[in-house]
Amino acid sequence: PSKIVSGSEDSKCGIIFVDMTGGTEGSKEIFEKYANSGVSTLVGMHLSEEHLENAKKAKLNVVIAGHISSDNLGLNLLFDELEKEEKLEFIGISGFERIRKKNK
Repeated sequence: PSKIVSGSEDSKCGIIFVDMTGGTEGSKEIFEKYANSGVSTLVGMHLSEEHLENAKKAKLNVVIAGHISSDNLGLNLLFDELEKEEKLEFIGISGFERIRKKNK
């Protein structure tokens, strides 16, 4: 499940930056630059303690979306596109669940 690790449910989201960097985190110094550019909220799969402390110093809201849920979202969006060409069969394993977007 997603978790707010900096800020609160009452904090204004403002400009949201989604950082889905699987297996890496990037620069520890970037958070002040995010804040200076107008970003208020960062959403990511994971964040080290040092990165989180720097995000807090920059007064950013931080939401950890979780690795499995992020992977599920990305894969389902990809498979929605692939299934426009051909219907595929899926077996849910290791936390993956196929959820098809409803057509409007």
